[in-house]
Amino acid sequence: MNILRKNHHVCTLLAFIVAALLLNFPLQAQQTAPIIRKMEPPNWWTAFTPEVMVLLTGENFKKASVHTSYPGVRITKTQTSDNGHHLFVWLKLGPNTKPGNATLQISDGSSSTNATLPLLARAPRQGRFQGFSEDDVIYLIMPDRFADGDPSNDKPAGSTGTTDGSKAMAYHGGDLRGIRQHLPYLHDLGVTAIWLTPIWKNTDSDYHGYHVVDFYATDDHMGTMSEYQALVADAHKLGIKVLLDYVANHTGPKHPWATDPPTPTWLHGTPQRHLEPSYKFNGLVDPHATPNEYRNTLEGWFVDKLPDLNPDDPLLARYLIDNAIWWTEMSGLDGYRLDTFPYSSRHFWSGWHEGIFRLYPNTNSIGEVSDPDSTITSFFEGGRPRFDGVDSRLTTVFDFPMYYALRDVLLRGQPVQKIVGVLQHDSLYERPNLLVTFFGNHDVKRFMGETGASTTKLKNAFSLLLTMRGVPQLYAGDEIAMPGGDDPDNRRDFPGGFPGEVRNAFTATGRTPDEQDVFEHAQSLLKIRAQHSALRRGRQWHLAWDDTFYAYLREDDADRILVIFNNATRSRMLTIDLTAPKMPAFTNAEPLLGATAASISENKLTITAPPESVSIFALR
Repeated sequence: MNILRKNHHVCTLLAFIVAALLLNFPLQAQQTAPIIRKMEPPNWWTAFTPEVMVLLTGENFKKASVHTSYPGVRITKTQTSDNGHHLFVWLKLGPNTKPGNATLQISDGSSSTNATLPLLARAPRQGRFQGFSEDDVIYLIMPDRFADGDPSNDKPAGSTGTTDGSKAMAYHGGDLRGIRQHLPYLHDLGVTAIWLTPIWKNTDSDYHGYHVVDFYATDDHMGTMSEYQALVADAHKLGIKVLLDYVANHTGPKHPWATDPPTPTWLHGTPQRHLEPSYKFNGLVDPHATPNEYRNTLEGWFVDKLPDLNPDDPLLARYLIDNAIWWTEMSGLDGYRLDTFPYSSRHFWSGWHEGIFRLYPNTNSIGEVSDPDSTITSFFEGGRPRFDGVDSRLTTVFDFPMYYALRDVLLRGQPVQKIVGVLQHDSLYERPNLLVTFFGNHDVKRFMGETGASTTKLKNAFSLLLTMRGVPQLYAGDEIAMPGGDDPDNRRDFPGGFPGEVRNAFTATGRTPDEQDVFEHAQSLLKIRAQHSALRRGRQWHLAWDDTFYAYLREDDADRILVIFNNATRSRMLTIDLTAPKMPAFTNAEPLLGATAASISENKLTITAPPESVSIFALR
């Protein structure tokens, strides 16, 4: 009886197969047809690069071949992941290739599917890809906390993120349109460049943008690519440059690569098995260190959960270079802030910069090297090979040593020599005048959140920042003395940027007296800096200093600006010797800010410096 039942089942199966063959029913094709879920980059340009690598993500690519009949486009190579979920396609674009939609036919031999790569004509280069310089002042904005210009994207369809302004770790609703609407405020303040924390697609409550899950998409809460393009264009019309915050060290934990990387070496480790992070850079700058001293720095998963990208994988390196090129060309942005710079290999960064600067020679980059030691921060600056034979090509770094010195002196009463000591290490850098100086950012306590802070000390921080060498960077809200403790309290909403608020600190009438006092001080300093080239590009000379004061000169062919910082809690009678190499005898000190009087006799300036003050004079 069992044998008869089994034979019956076999006969039924054979009959089904025969019927399918007679009906030409493509059983195998249904199981193996290539499926495309994503194409990166989503478009490219003609008369641009001779080759581009396209990454297709989907299913059933294991035996796929790729063809195109688009004139001027040739497929030179393909590579498939072992599981058939990822397909790399290298396209060669001829010099006479015309704009249009290039169709890529992906076939497994019995069936095929198509992908369309739009090839665009390039926009004019004029007024785009400008780079930043000593003439600029950078303003850091966390878009979600600045201004909500489009409430319709606060809770976008399909988003898993929570929007709740009462929760410190949720989205609050700020977006690209909100920044665009407040560009006149920034122009009136006097800043000339904006750095936005990442606007890439994130998930959950990753309002800050640093947990990317899609390198080719804006976050749904931020707005569309069209909004970003409009923001950059409007900023350029006002003379404001735009810097892209680029994250190459890691992805968000929910990026599909975390569990399905395109190559076996795309990531360092897996969610289940990876190195713990190290946040020390000593081994990286030590020519005698073994790899064991820095492996966890380069390969550890940030905060022990962010998938660590391995950009020494040549396919990932190419992906990231093409990705940065795509963002630059799509928007016309001007430069890059490079997140967690030392945590990716210097070989990768050298190639990344070479790929970008070849196409955009005027753009430049700032690396985040969070360390108080100038011997460490300077190592990562580009411009020359280090002991490893690698030139990172990085334009400059954030001056973290100066950040620590400014806070220690102004807030903790430490000797003023700490500031002088940082400046005395400038010979370690190739371009010290391009160091990006700051006294606050989105990762540390607000200046006004520190113990002992006051608006007087904050104003002195602005005065020093905007008169010393370097490219100053301000953090949104410091110009109105915003308070805030450690992250996330340092990321409060800008007052007036969100619907339903009782006051608007973007306007003078909406500020408190203290806020207006600090705002006017910062705005005045920015005007003075714009009017005097010596404060932007001039050489800085130490004239005199001790535990509580520092006098320095900024000098170029057109200007000589004297700055006197008195950090004592009492007035000080100071006599400053103005004798210096190749400097003329001065007869007049015109007050620009602070003390209203100083006398010059025999090239010595005498001043009674007010307590806790910065006085600025133009010497004639």
